Amino acid sequence: MQFKQINGQLGIRKKLIKTVHDNRVSHAQLFYGPEGSRKLAIALAYAQFINCKNRHFDADGNGDSCGICPSCIKYEKLIHPDLHFIYPVARTKEVDKDPMSKDFIKTWRQILLENDYRLSLNDWYAVAGFEKKQGIINADDCSDILRTLSYKSYESEFKVMIIWMADRLFHAAAPKILKILEEPPEKSLFILITENPEKIISTILSRTQMVKFPKLFDEDIIKELDDLSCPREDANRIVPLADGNLTRAVRIFKKEEEELDYLDKFVRWMRLCYDLYNKNKLKETLEFTAEMAKIGRERQKNFLAYAERIIRNAMLINYNNPQLARLNEDEKEFVKKFGPFINYVNIPDFATELEKAQYHIERNANPNILFMDLSLTFTILLMSAAKTVKQK
Repeated sequence: MQFKQINGQLGIRKKLIKTVHDNRVSHAQLFYGPEGSRKLAIALAYAQFINCKNRHFDADGNGDSCGICPSCIKYEKLIHPDLHFIYPVARTKEVDKDPMSKDFIKTWRQILLENDYRLSLNDWYAVAGFEKKQGIINADDCSDILRTLSYKSYESEFKVMIIWMADRLFHAAAPKILKILEEPPEKSLFILITENPEKIISTILSRTQMVKFPKLFDEDIIKELDDLSCPREDANRIVPLADGNLTRAVRIFKKEEEELDYLDKFVRWMRLCYDLYNKNKLKETLEFTAEMAKIGRERQKNFLAYAERIIRNAMLINYNNPQLARLNEDEKEFVKKFGPFINYVNIPDFATELEKAQYHIERNANPNILFMDLSLTFTILLMSAAKTVKQK
């Protein structure tokens, strides 16, 4: 992966290039930011640049790997012997005992290369075969990190260890790598990648140089969609939905994004919650919670995150800030009717309950109970807002 193949994050790219130019590469770096902000792609471009035999710099602070030396060719195929990956794994039918990252390396390389290094956690779980399980980075993988980095590099200046979704590091395994993060072998580079730095233990955070990735600009996402031959009319429709998330934008374009039917689910859910008390929709609500329980934990979290987005935008429109809302036409039509029921009375509770629900899903809460409890809570919140609407 070369820097020139990546749209966006120009400021971060320049800072990383400068660390190489000044010979000040930090041995442990944490790339953090929202999904779809190109963290993994830039991590690979950075690693390739560091180990390129013919890298170049220019007067404007830009630089890149050559793309044609033996090291670059191996990096492009993700088969360089000094490039190592660790990522969350779980048991599958094929790997039913003590899974490790290396057991899934062929699948990992394939999905990265096929998707131009755009990868969400949900995508990885689905392809690797543990979609309804919670993957972790376990103690065996941490031991493998120590073992791998104890060897000399095969052919490059730096040995590179990329730990993707480092917040999935199992709490009992984390202490294993603290020492090597603090005092790594010479010419070793750790790049930890996460969307949730607050979930990484403080002793690991303190040993890394943190690099914050913002959401991508709309024009960067449009450039990426142009490269995929997406019609500009479709790209303009997708950009508000993507909200700075390139991975989501591409999935929507390829019609692979579950979010396409999230609006229908959310509308149905809110109507059930509103009618639960007045029209006794208990049976229908139970059917909805059973339906949501079957879709898997990552998709449940994605749906709740979508609900947060709609509620946030409903509040913006309700309080006369429509220019800040990022909604497609169907969502705008719904929010016009739904917006009045999201106001100062209930918006803090809506946000708190949705955040708590995502937290509990991660900790294997029973989804039937969780969604039913949310439904009952939302019924109360909607009723409280309905009173203020009637008073107006």
